[in-house]
Amino acid sequence: MIELDGSAGEGGGQILRSGLALSMCTGQPLRITRIRAKRPKPGLMRQHLACVQAAQTVCDAVVHGAELGSSTLSFEPGAVRAGDYRFVVGTAGSCTLVLQTVLPALMRASAASRVELSGGTHNPMAPPVHFIQRCFAPLLARLGVQLQLSLGRHGFYPAGGGEAVALITPPEEGRLQPFDLMERGERREGYAECLTPGLPRHVASRELQALGAALGWSGDQLRELPARQNEGPGNALMATLAYEQVTELVTAFGEKGRSADSVAAAVVAEVRAFQRSAGAVGPHLADQWALPLALAVVDSGHPARYTLTELTEHARSNFGVIEAFLPVACTMDRLEGGWAVTIRPR
Repeated sequence: MIELDGSAGEGGGQILRSGLALSMCTGQPLRITRIRAKRPKPGLMRQHLACVQAAQTVCDAVVHGAELGSSTLSFEPGAVRAGDYRFVVGTAGSCTLVLQTVLPALMRASAASRVELSGGTHNPMAPPVHFIQRCFAPLLARLGVQLQLSLGRHGFYPAGGGEAVALITPPEEGRLQPFDLMERGERREGYAECLTPGLPRHVASRELQALGAALGWSGDQLRELPARQNEGPGNALMATLAYEQVTELVTAFGEKGRSADSVAAAVVAEVRAFQRSAGAVGPHLADQWALPLALAVVDSGHPARYTLTELTEHARSNFGVIEAFLPVACTMDRLEGGWAVTIRPR
């Protein structure tokens, strides 16, 4: 059994999600203590419990401690089953974090799967659906996995109610193929989009105008996205930077009392930081990319590398969980303008 300390490193929910994912992938039982010990409200919250329940469903696991507020969990996985699933997070708990928990196992299953998700699609503490579609899924395709994620309805904090559907097709040959991602390549395009369902239209105009003035973007680079019926209220300002090898998406969320200029400034600052760095991927993708790439390294027996703009405590914690489950070593080297991560068999 793999024992994980949920208070290690950044001490948040990523340790739980990665532990569940790798337990399913490897068949090794998991016991995690002090879950989310460094968060203001430690233990399993509703969205973390949804991740546990989704993982249990996918592999018919035997689980103890799966209840709200629990700080200890044991998880004994059974065989992973491809299939047609529906997972309801409730309120604005993140759909994408539930998807990321079950995705590694389903992308190595014997057949394709369809996963319906209900909950939050855009919230400040998780990758929005647009990020998975544009940044994460294209890299998975290069490993051999097809992930098609469609958005039916936006779900914002605190109401949630979002809907998304993921179609997951494992590699035809049954094994993931790793690759190095050392450079972004040539820049292809940059554009900003604003979501403001249930809010006055001038909110989007002001945020886009402020962002465009700061970054020198105009015209078709500044886009107001239409709302679907009965969505919102909610506000997300997103900037997409598409390069030859990778795409980065930066998001800031509006809230009551926060000015349009403040929302735009947050996006601009992160865009400029990314542009100044030499790393291929930003801090969020750097964390999320490690697990599928490590599985590909195990499948192939060959090392793989990627560069990143910033090495966060979140990423370091994830590397530790990966090394606990898989026969790989993750090394991090400082580079001018970023970092390089190497994952190699051991």
